[in-house]
Amino acid sequence: MKRYLFHRLLALLPVLLVVSVVVFCLIHLAPGDPALVILGNDASPQDIAALRQQMGLDRPLLVQFVSWFGEILTGDLGHSLFLNTSVMSLFLQHLTPTLALALYAQFIALLLGLAGGVVSAWQHGSMTDRVIRMLATFGMSVPGFLLGLFLIFFFAVQLRWFPVVGYRSTNDDFWLNVWYLTLPAIALGLRIAALIARMTRAVMLDVMQEPFINTARAKGVPERLVLLRHTLQNSLIPILTICGESFASLVTGTIVIESVFGIPGVGSLIVDSIERRDVTVIQGVVLLITVCYVLINLAVDLLSYLADPRLSVDGGEK
Repeated sequence: MKRYLFHRLLALLPVLLVVSVVVFCLIHLAPGDPALVILGNDASPQDIAALRQQMGLDRPLLVQFVSWFGEILTGDLGHSLFLNTSVMSLFLQHLTPTLALALYAQFIALLLGLAGGVVSAWQHGSMTDRVIRMLATFGMSVPGFLLGLFLIFFFAVQLRWFPVVGYRSTNDDFWLNVWYLTLPAIALGLRIAALIARMTRAVMLDVMQEPFINTARAKGVPERLVLLRHTLQNSLIPILTICGESFASLVTGTIVIESVFGIPGVGSLIVDSIERRDVTVIQGVVLLITVCYVLINLAVDLLSYLADPRLSVDGGEK
């Protein structure tokens, strides 16, 4: 276990290197000059050149990249060119809304996805099964931002049950925070719920064909216990895997939903940084998001091992 953890954490270095190269090239080769954005269009060429030299933007790209990546290895992600704050501080300030939204969306996805998948597998071939599969297909097809706009129009503008946009901290009022996050969490979580429902149904139908299920039924075990204790319990590993991967995608993919609902999370930080060409923040935040994604998937592997010790941590069976 310790050796596996060490190798997985060591594998972060090439991932960080590849991501950093791609992000660095995309940002620095894109049109737009941060010095010009800071000083404005009325600035003289001499002032712009002086600021570029002060920020180190006049150096060759390779020298800039080596210097920046060396600082990353020491844990220094740099400072914002506009806000005079460290990138790590900005990331942590905006992480709480993103995590709150992702956790709420994951709760909705698990609640609807597991319930829908179990019922669909139980009622296999019935009208209920067909309706659930149709809803799952619809949920996976509709883009999150479009669903978010529909939810805003219907539930916020027409019915006035929820606020249109905005965010309230959990430090102010927990239930007020839940109220503000309900619509964006639904818009973000329904697609994941559809994915979990389809995965749960498929895995449970496969398990239902196993001999031990027929043996349990032949012994007179009630169908409810066969479904929940034998079928669902033996389907947990792939379901747990898809849930973990979906949570990683929720944490790293809230940019559009946060922009639609005006939530000051990591996604909004990236959008604002792109608009003002704050290259240091963009580079650092994208790297941190990549690290979060890898660590969440590592946690899923370990949870799968704890759920079924017969599995080795590298994904095979002992």
